[in-house]
Amino acid sequence: MNILPYSRKAHYYETDQMGVIHHANYIRWFEEARIHFLEQIGFPYERVEKMGITLAVLDLSCEYKAPVIFGDTVHIYTELKTCSHSKMTICYSITDAATEELRTIGETQHFFSRREDARPTSLKRAIPELYDLFCSLIGSR
Repeated sequence: MNILPYSRKAHYYETDQMGVIHHANYIRWFEEARIHFLEQIGFPYERVEKMGITLAVLDLSCEYKAPVIFGDTVHIYTELKTCSHSKMTICYSITDAATEELRTIGETQHFFSRREDARPTSLKRAIPELYDLFCSLIGSR
């Protein structure tokens, strides 16, 4: 499956006093790209939630390689790194849309939880179709 990058233009309100995108915004961008990823694989987040599962964030990392400036357009590539019955890890690469220069890399780790009570659950049992799909996508970008 060909996963397309999520494209986004950096907005002025996202900058700090130096005119650089504030570091906290990259975490939001990861979430936007993750939602885009789920839409592309045919399992929009709304569908996952209606099936009673949430993808709770367990851990995240973000490493800044070069600044993103107001007005820049970036591509955010997502790749499913790992998936087990209870957790998954997604990797992100943010590049300049014009030059493909690497700007940021990161990861988010998620655990699958029941929407009703936020308790951890097995994705393999709850939504086997999504679990199998995730397993088939590990390492594909």
